[in-house]
Amino acid sequence: MPGKTKFIFVTGGVLSSLGKGLASASIGALLECRGLKVTVIKLDPYINVDPGTMNPFQHGEVFVTDDGSETDLDLGHYERFINVRLGHENNFTTGRIYDSVISRERRGDYLGGTVQVIPHITDEIKESIRGSAGDFDIVIVEIGGTIGDIEGLPFLEAIRQFRFDAGKENVLYIHLTYVPYIAAAGELKTKPTQHSVKELRSIGIQPDIILCRTDRFLDENIKAKIALFCDVGRDCVITAKDVECIYEVPLVFNGEGLDSKILELLNVWTGSPRLEAWQKMVKRFKEPSGKVRIAVVGKYTDLTESYKSLNEALYHGGADNDAKVELKFVDSSTLKPDTYVPALEDVDGILVPGGFGPRGVEGKILAVRFARENNIPFFGICLGMQLAVVEFARNVAQIPDANSSEFKPDTPSPVIYLMTEWYDERTQLVQRRNKDTEKGGTMRLGAYPCRIKKDTLVHRAYDTEKISERHRHRYEFNMEYRDLLEKKGLVFSGFSPRGDLVEIVEIKDHPWFLGCQFHPEFKSRPMKAHPLFTSFIGAALKGKTEIADGK
Repeated sequence: MPGKTKFIFVTGGVLSSLGKGLASASIGALLECRGLKVTVIKLDPYINVDPGTMNPFQHGEVFVTDDGSETDLDLGHYERFINVRLGHENNFTTGRIYDSVISRERRGDYLGGTVQVIPHITDEIKESIRGSAGDFDIVIVEIGGTIGDIEGLPFLEAIRQFRFDAGKENVLYIHLTYVPYIAAAGELKTKPTQHSVKELRSIGIQPDIILCRTDRFLDENIKAKIALFCDVGRDCVITAKDVECIYEVPLVFNGEGLDSKILELLNVWTGSPRLEAWQKMVKRFKEPSGKVRIAVVGKYTDLTESYKSLNEALYHGGADNDAKVELKFVDSSTLKPDTYVPALEDVDGILVPGGFGPRGVEGKILAVRFARENNIPFFGICLGMQLAVVEFARNVAQIPDANSSEFKPDTPSPVIYLMTEWYDERTQLVQRRNKDTEKGGTMRLGAYPCRIKKDTLVHRAYDTEKISERHRHRYEFNMEYRDLLEKKGLVFSGFSPRGDLVEIVEIKDHPWFLGCQFHPEFKSRPMKAHPLFTSFIGAALKGKTEIADGK
């Protein structure tokens, strides 16, 4: 075990979306399997303070931590791969770094000196990294963006300096590149990797290990060529091969000797990695006996990264039921009253995820109605839960103008509305919200407690009366409509501890119909699927089996 925290910096070159997040998470998983205490930090070059107000089409999903931080989606990978709860100290953006430095300058902390990128911005970055180290053995730091991007230069300069500050034996640089296969030539090409490493070296960072993203294992000749031109040892060139299941990546890295090489370079001794649990889990994912098809009805369906945690949670639920989950992404804006049935009639379950804004809302409501009327298992998350309430109010409780004030501020029947005052169970204070305030930081964010009613669907899923789940929303159920909707058959099965906020609704006489105000997907793990996803997929699988049996 190391006596001092060691730092691993992961950078990426050639092009974006190579999988730095997965690589960082997989390295963390391998080191954790060797008994080390590991955490991961993401440094993002964009100027936004956090990704909370960014369009999912541009950035992918916003991952929410227990402490209410809106973070990069890669933190979801980290939490799914290593046994650690992350928070605000695990994601820093250019905007957050500059905001801190400017605030200090305004307070006079720099004693009137000229504030510059070097040393003030770089020092702030280094201090943020050190401040997150705590008592961890290994801190993995992923640098967002691609080598050569101008906005990433302050972060790269900061990590270049870090080796001098912390000592060479305590810092390791890993660079992820791309080795394409050119079919016409029948060859793997190393030139992109050479240029990427050259770019990195031009700013003073010599990578210790090179991860080569490719569609096949690299032979020794290719590795030797990369090693020669990039000035690393042959055993420091690692194949980052495409895999069928993302949870296979740590096993591939281990087979390439990555974890052993990392520990050798950092002068750390541990026992052999305990990978049995990972091997069993991957086998379960790759060799299921059943299959189930789930429709995800949303408005970001053209970019599945927008629902990254959701997709993985569905796969986890499938693995728990020994079934492969096939996802059918349905653009809710295309669903119309006369066309929505064909888009949904070939699925075994329907899920309506969270989201913001009015586009596609009526299509989602149609999907809810289809699931309710046709006894198809339905799962509504956040906005999906709210629209399930709207649909029920309109079509069962006969309130035709029922709506959310988010989409129709002047609606006469706001079954979902903007709650301006509520008791915050986490802070033990009354919170007040101004609907005209700026968008950032005005939501109910992070983990909040919930009490569950006995003899309900959700109680059977969780098998407990008290839970804690992560939230990300502004609008709440309007309690003025509770009695009316209850009389019509809507079950309110989860509440905040004081009973002033509805957290979960369900329909009793239905195979599986549940909506929750929180985001359970953020806490699902490959080796411990979230109970709601396990229950939902189980119901979809049961329904499919019963249809096949003619029941």
